Amino acid sequence: MKRLTIAALPCLAFVAACSPSSKGVDQTGQSPTLPEQASALLPAIAIAPPEAWGNDLPTVPAGYTITAIAKDLKIPRQMLVLPNGDILVAEGSGGHAPTLRPKDLIAGLIKAQGKSPVTGGDRITLLRDANGDGQTDLQTTFISGLDAPYGLAFVNGAIYVANQGDLLRFPYADGATNIAAPGQKVTALPAVINHHWTKSLAASADGSKLYVGIGSNSNIGERGMDAEEDRAVIWEIDPATGTNRVFASGIRNPTALAFDPWQRQLWAVANERDELGPELVPDYLTSVREGGFYGWPYSYYGQTVDPRVHPQKPDMVAKAIKPDYALGSHVAALGLTFASNGGMGGAFAEGAFVGEHGSWNRSDRSGYKVVFVPFKGGRPAGKPVDFVTGFLADGKARGRPVGVFYDAPRGALLVADDVANTVWRITRTGQPTRTSNPENPVL
Repeated sequence: MKRLTIAALPCLAFVAACSPSSKGVDQTGQSPTLPEQASALLPAIAIAPPEAWGNDLPTVPAGYTITAIAKDLKIPRQMLVLPNGDILVAEGSGGHAPTLRPKDLIAGLIKAQGKSPVTGGDRITLLRDANGDGQTDLQTTFISGLDAPYGLAFVNGAIYVANQGDLLRFPYADGATNIAAPGQKVTALPAVINHHWTKSLAASADGSKLYVGIGSNSNIGERGMDAEEDRAVIWEIDPATGTNRVFASGIRNPTALAFDPWQRQLWAVANERDELGPELVPDYLTSVREGGFYGWPYSYYGQTVDPRVHPQKPDMVAKAIKPDYALGSHVAALGLTFASNGGMGGAFAEGAFVGEHGSWNRSDRSGYKVVFVPFKGGRPAGKPVDFVTGFLADGKARGRPVGVFYDAPRGALLVADDVANTVWRITRTGQPTRTSNPENPVL
């Protein structure tokens, strides 16, 4: 048998890209189309290799302006805006899960062709706009020596960082530009194998509870369910004691968490399973019910059974909750933030912004943009609207959105781009800079 070589990867990528592609069915909203399941030796794969922006910028709707407020970052992930307006950016790249099947190795090597060559920074970077003109005057390392940091929260004068293997607390003094003190460990986070390493983080409005999203250790449990203990779940953590419990389960990879500003309800965006075809399974946005089970790995979108899982558990399928809102198959949603009270204006006044990192396992690419999901009465109400696009050009990725953060006091949306290693800032054209701090409980 011939050994696989890196030189063979373009051929493999070409062959995989010839697999069946999407038929353009509607897979967004409350009732996505779910076609018949399909499988192949390799899933459909189309890699968009990185390419520099040059003099170009991402595209935003008429009446909006986008600027780069930070460059030369080291794999920016999630962001947080502190009460004084300073922006924190988590930078890192984790994982290192062992391969289980030959296709794991092949797919991993092919996917790597679409990533930035930069090594993850394992740090938090601070961005400061000293004079309020919307431009960064200071870009400096705020916390270093971390281990693939991802989720961030600010609660009761402390900064919380979700590394891939633990949750840390750092004391914060207003205006600080560096924290040299080691973080206090609040609790360990599940990190064995770490097939999905990102640990998303959100704080309740009163700061009494923290919520951490923990992805599965496999696609559909093929490593055995023992490896899935405390995986594909959202933990609720007491920040004072580190005590934790499973708040919700069956969510394959909850990559971003946020509380909505209307009902203080926890929401998540999640990446669903692969290898059932280019149109399965849609990634989603959903409210998260305490004690809720969302199907993984036994079923998806409620009671649609995944026949690859053995043994099946009909009792779990029966109680699986259907997600609230489909975002489309393989868009790889990684960012979530809410806007209210007029938000970004116009069609973007009330709802959720979602950062879609973009597909690798379908030949007609999906995602690679930031979309806006309109809300009414605290619920999704309408189709997603493109807000930031242009990341793909001639089959190449000039950028890929990850975290998004709506900076309400300043009326700006922030977008982390982990291919261009940039943070983008979008505002309404001609909008005066706002420095006041209206109530904004979403942290």
